Amino acid sequence: MSAVKILEESSSANPLVLRLQQILTSCSRSIETGDLHKSGSSVSELVNYLDSISDAALSDTSNEESRNNAFEVLSEIHLYICQPLLDQAVVDALSFELPKAVAKFACVSGKCLEIVESIVNQFVATCSPRDLIPIFCEALDVPSGMSKAPSYYAPFLSGLSKVFLSIPRRHFEQVKEAVPVILSVLKAMTSELDDEDTDSEDLFVRAISIANSIQTVCGKLAGRLNEKLRALLGLFVLQIMSLLCMREKVSSCLTLVLQLSHFLPYCGLSYLGLLTGCDVDTIIDIVLKECTEDGDDYMSCFPYVKHGASLAVICGHMSNTVAQSAEEDLTVLKDALQSNQTKRWQAVGMLKHIFSSANLPWELKKHTINFLLWIMDGNLSEKCNDEVTDFSSYVPGLFASLQAIEMVIMYTSDAVLRRNAFDSFKKVLADIPTSPRFDILKALIANSNSSSMTAILVDCVREEMRRENCQRISVGHDEFLQAEKSCQSSLFWSADVLELVELILRPPKGGPPALPEDSDAVLSALNLYRFVLITESTGKTNCTGVLSKNNLHKAYNEWLLPLRTLVTGIEAENKNDYDQLVVDMVCALNPVELVLYRCIELVEEKLKQ
Repeated sequence: MSAVKILEESSSANPLVLRLQQILTSCSRSIETGDLHKSGSSVSELVNYLDSISDAALSDTSNEESRNNAFEVLSEIHLYICQPLLDQAVVDALSFELPKAVAKFACVSGKCLEIVESIVNQFVATCSPRDLIPIFCEALDVPSGMSKAPSYYAPFLSGLSKVFLSIPRRHFEQVKEAVPVILSVLKAMTSELDDEDTDSEDLFVRAISIANSIQTVCGKLAGRLNEKLRALLGLFVLQIMSLLCMREKVSSCLTLVLQLSHFLPYCGLSYLGLLTGCDVDTIIDIVLKECTEDGDDYMSCFPYVKHGASLAVICGHMSNTVAQSAEEDLTVLKDALQSNQTKRWQAVGMLKHIFSSANLPWELKKHTINFLLWIMDGNLSEKCNDEVTDFSSYVPGLFASLQAIEMVIMYTSDAVLRRNAFDSFKKVLADIPTSPRFDILKALIANSNSSSMTAILVDCVREEMRRENCQRISVGHDEFLQAEKSCQSSLFWSADVLELVELILRPPKGGPPALPEDSDAVLSALNLYRFVLITESTGKTNCTGVLSKNNLHKAYNEWLLPLRTLVTGIEAENKNDYDQLVVDMVCALNPVELVLYRCIELVEEKLKQ
């Protein structure tokens, strides 16, 4: 039966539906006769007409008449497209434009959404999968800044999950084409909608359904074809997991994370491999080999896979049910990390993605800090059985992780989280060999933009020096030879520590430090200098060179006196100003002034000697 005959046998009292029937009749005739020009014009007329109906309903959602008209028009389209004897040429021609036009009706009401999904499913059942994938992707690929409601995207996501199951060949290439568009929609919905929006959560449910379809397709393939599609599935799952966790309510996403965790063992992803980054690098390399021309561009659609890798493990630590879904034993994971220092460093390097992300909620960062403290628990040196031959390759990751933990310390409003973050910071530092530990601390201080954080870091240096000094005393330092040997073996007690003090008291940009802005950092630097000066004098050593005549003159003339001039100048300038801010500023300088004058006295005493 022809499409024209079908329309002639249907009737409706609604003038909008009658007009739709006329347009469909014209459209069908032109397609069936093979008139390309007329058919194109008729399809455009149909799309414009449907747009006018959906726009009217969406412009005023309280207008019941407009909503009813939309429902009736959409029902007529559904009735028409589902006729069993409808010419396939008509179906194919309409499949290019009609899905996008009817998808707008999905935002009108839940009933309209159901009909739109039925229409999309009808196209899936009657059209070529190879044609539908680019059609659905084009419909999903809404220009930036023009994103639609979740209901618009939902039918296409469900449609793709069904289309993937019907792909006869070139499975990887077809899925590879669709994945970036799907992820783009999920990312847009994550950033634009709040956690209370159940429609956005529904999109993630449909995305998981797509993952299930990809897994089913993987089961039909073998060898290299199976391997590369499983790798793409792994990246897809990790990216979705990270987007899910960017929602503010962590508890609400665990149910979906539970479902996503089921894919991890199938994709060859273990908690240990995810946390060290090895498994992630493996699947990235597999996919990149299939993207010889646009590899970097293609991987840009997975910006959060390493976040997702770490989050998968953190969620497993938060919920034993999630870990069971991933077929993981957390006790085994903890033992593996505690007994292998390099893997532990790799894990710390991966966790930086969570700490440094502005999109992830504080609750997740809190759980991540707890996880870090958990794997750093106990005496790790006794459990380690590996030897590090090249530590330099781990320095960038550890340095970036420590910087990321600094951000948690500085910006969280949770006092418990701040304290735990600092404890984890110290544990990570202690896990680093002594030689590069000072270099990392110095680099952290040099790159710090916070006076308070700089003060904390300088105090960490002082604590390391105090610990080294205690060890030196415990082996005896009465003999001069023993003192010399202790200097040679000491790493923090070296001339580098004076460079560190100078970095703060005489910044590279020149002149004395900014006060009172940098008063915390200056106070810590002065305390460090005083500690070194007193300790070296008492122990009759000069490991740092602090007691040499040149260094004493340099500290006196270039650090301490200019600082004294600055402090006294500020006090004199604000002597008679009793504004509360000024009073607070002067009070903040009092501790600096006290330690500064003590340092000046000590240096003057040494210079006299």
